[in-house]
Amino acid sequence: MLAFENVTKTFGGRPAVDDVTLEVPAGTTLALIGSSGCGKSTLMRMLVGLETPDRGTASVHGIAVEPSTLTEIRSRIGYVIQEGGLFPHLTARENVALAVQPRGWSEERVEERLESLVALTHFPPDGLDRYPGELSGGQRQRVSLMRGLLADPEALLMDEPFGALDPMVRFELQREFREIVRSTGKTALIVTHDLSEAGDLGDEVALMDQGRIMQKGTFRELVEQPASDFVKRFIEAQRSPLDEVAS
Repeated sequence: MLAFENVTKTFGGRPAVDDVTLEVPAGTTLALIGSSGCGKSTLMRMLVGLETPDRGTASVHGIAVEPSTLTEIRSRIGYVIQEGGLFPHLTARENVALAVQPRGWSEERVEERLESLVALTHFPPDGLDRYPGELSGGQRQRVSLMRGLLADPEALLMDEPFGALDPMVRFELQREFREIVRSTGKTALIVTHDLSEAGDLGDEVALMDQGRIMQKGTFRELVEQPASDFVKRFIEAQRSPLDEVAS
């Protein structure tokens, strides 16, 4: 389980995250959605110790995120960001292997795990020895996902992982992500600004605004039972032109 208890984080006296209490039950996926600057990425970064709460506690499977627990917590989490965060001077294979470098995995163990991940993510095997600049955007994102999964973590954190991809590649990767999470039973927290993506990937959706959780529930609950005028406006603003045609 991923959890936040009364978490607050301020920058320059302004709260980026404002007294948030939130849980992601083990084996489920929560999509955290909201406009740019609402605090969703800051909240996620607290789980890997990249941001420290001013007040409150972030925890991973019951372990509070603190300097003394960061090594253990990071070993239990896979972290995937937009554009993959790949090192351009390393091959895809080397980028993925970085995830277990501190653990001293043997080359044979890494290769065995890579073989299964290449199949799982539908990545071309001959692409492992290419550099990020020689890969497509979708392939780079698959490399990042393989890196996040290499150590077989209990939880996945994904920060706008598909935001920079063209629609067809994005759709394909979203579908593969759903299959991977369901087949492996991972707990997942995904940050997005896209409501349709949130509804497609999340068992539940949590909508943030100005550092606070405005509503949490299923996608259908947010659409059919908005808890406030803000939630209603946010949903209406995300309506696709295709919805208009369908109606």
